[in-house]
Amino acid sequence: MAAAFMFRLYLAGDSPNSTQAKANLGALCKRYLKGRYKIEIVDVAKEPNRALTDGIYMTPSLLKLAPSPVRMIVGTLSRPEILLESLGLGNAG
Repeated sequence: MAAAFMFRLYLAGDSPNSTQAKANLGALCKRYLKGRYKIEIVDVAKEPNRALTDGIYMTPSLLKLAPSPVRMIVGTLSRPEILLESLGLGNAG
């Protein structure tokens, strides 16, 4: 079965904000979307052209690709309640 939630997280190497965003997203998914998610990590330091092609100009940036609608959040993802609401996942828990 395919993941119900698909995310793409754009990071800038091992910067503190990138590390925090990755940890926060992982914790949120494990808590609220257990077994129903997939996270793709894009390191813009290694793939700068991909970030530009995808319209990413700030990191960390998170795209929720599925389910529709696509949504984007910029920042460290440190406030789970706001993140859930912003991604349209307010009833995921």
